[in-house]
Amino acid sequence: MDSGIECILNKFADDTKLYGTVDMLEGKNAIQRDFDRLKRWAGKNLMKFNKAKCKVLHMGGGNPKHKYRMEGEWIESSPEEKDFDVLVDVNEMVMIL
Repeated sequence: MDSGIECILNKFADDTKLYGTVDMLEGKNAIQRDFDRLKRWAGKNLMKFNKAKCKVLHMGGGNPKHKYRMEGEWIESSPEEKDFDVLVDVNEMVMIL
């Protein structure tokens, strides 16, 4: 799964997270390439990502908030998500317990 991945990839049980810095267009392109690599890996291994659970969190001031695709569809952006019962809020840039 990690082969060729350019960004940071975290895996835990059935949860996969991809992180990257997007201060220039190359960062956006690296994340999109990694999404594409993960999709190909899943297809080869007869697995699927649940697109309904895939979200993009844009963190940091001045973030260009690029859009990303998986399987030709835009991945929804979200201002906050729970991660292991911790609420991550991009507006506050803190983790809320």
